[in-house]
Amino acid sequence: MPRKFTSPDRFIAPDPRFHSVLVMKFVNCIMKEGKKRLALNIFYDCMDEVKRRLKDKDELEVFNTAIFNVKPMIQVRSRRVGGATYQVPMEVKKKRATALAIRWILEAVRKKKGRATYLKLADELIMAYRKEGTAVTTRDNVHKMAEANKAFAHFAW
Repeated sequence: MPRKFTSPDRFIAPDPRFHSVLVMKFVNCIMKEGKKRLALNIFYDCMDEVKRRLKDKDELEVFNTAIFNVKPMIQVRSRRVGGATYQVPMEVKKKRATALAIRWILEAVRKKKGRATYLKLADELIMAYRKEGTAVTTRDNVHKMAEANKAFAHFAW
């Protein structure tokens, strides 16, 4: 399989099971202290659990849809104009939207205590797939904040 480049100076190889660059980015974000094998095992166990719970769905499709459902379309950024700071709604670039979605899903998983990580991750992915859960709530809050501050949209640069 040919290698895919994310940018000229950075290369991420696809994961061995699904051959997806997005999965590998997700695994890299799960990873702590360079333990990629552990992160891969957590992710693959999670995918097996998703497949077990949602028998009629493809687990990679559930993962991709969950990421898509959590991606923000707009966000607010602070902009200083004439001594006052405004929260200005701005469109989010694709790469940043994906990074935020991954971050919010993993934040939601890490906040939950008392169970194996792969089970918590499977719960969060299934909830995000159904447009529920903590990560989707975070996205909705960002969108509400942008909607509330759309009067300052003309300050966007």
